[in-house]
Amino acid sequence: MNHYRWILGVAAVLFSATALGQTVRVASKNFTEQFVLAELYAQAFEAAGIKVERKINLGGTLIVHKALEEKQVDFYPEYTGTMLTAVLKMDVMTDRAAVYNKVKEEYAKKGLVLLNEAPVNNTYNMVVRPETAAQYKLETLSDLTRVSKELKLGAGPEFRDRKDGLPGLKAVYGMEFKEDLQMAIGLRYQALSGKQIDVVNGYATDGMISSLKLKRLKDDKNLWPPYYVAPVVRKEVLDANPKIAEVANKVSALLDEATISGLNFKVDGEKMEPRDVAADFLKSRGVLK
Repeated sequence: MNHYRWILGVAAVLFSATALGQTVRVASKNFTEQFVLAELYAQAFEAAGIKVERKINLGGTLIVHKALEEKQVDFYPEYTGTMLTAVLKMDVMTDRAAVYNKVKEEYAKKGLVLLNEAPVNNTYNMVVRPETAAQYKLETLSDLTRVSKELKLGAGPEFRDRKDGLPGLKAVYGMEFKEDLQMAIGLRYQALSGKQIDVVNGYATDGMISSLKLKRLKDDKNLWPPYYVAPVVRKEVLDANPKIAEVANKVSALLDEATISGLNFKVDGEKMEPRDVAADFLKSRGVLK
């Protein structure tokens, strides 16, 4: 009987040591906002006593998702619309709750848990210089379609293949450009400011849009699904340490589009390190001492 009790005791100790001592591998994709988000969650985990290993800047969406499925990473911030269209290859839906619920349900089948959304909708934006907007009277994507054949586009690599990228712009708006140049995200805004291109596909929370006083055009035909930030975690990791959800949800609730845009600009515009930007923000909100 004592022997049996001893085995149970050892098992309990081992389980609690695993649960408490398990390192959470926090990953991110390969652009500024992802570096900042990953650091926000990672530092909040550390402040709550959860051990973290960083796998930041792994690559594009499908690379990071594959790493999660293959158990090489445990947690990363994703966007609801990206999960729907790029990962699950489903048709575009534009209702925020419907997108979140669909993605959550499909991810659960893969052993992945979708945590709470942050109130940050980092949807696509088509962005032009203010003088281009004034010259052509551009407010919406329908307005842009009228003159797109006179303009040069600079866009990222995923934008050509995604249903909600160039194929979607063509299908929904009939939009075609004079030239289409493939460009890294970090270089697009400088090229736009330097007049090498006339239009970029950006994201709503890009810090450079605000800092360069660029003009975002309204998606008047609802081509784009909602892209709310929502972290994904492997179910077995969450089961071993439920505190992950509590901490991540608390961080997500502190964010909004203006906040994230400002944090992104500190990295892109002021050349601060994402780690420092995240630490300053978390300190200002009382998450870090």
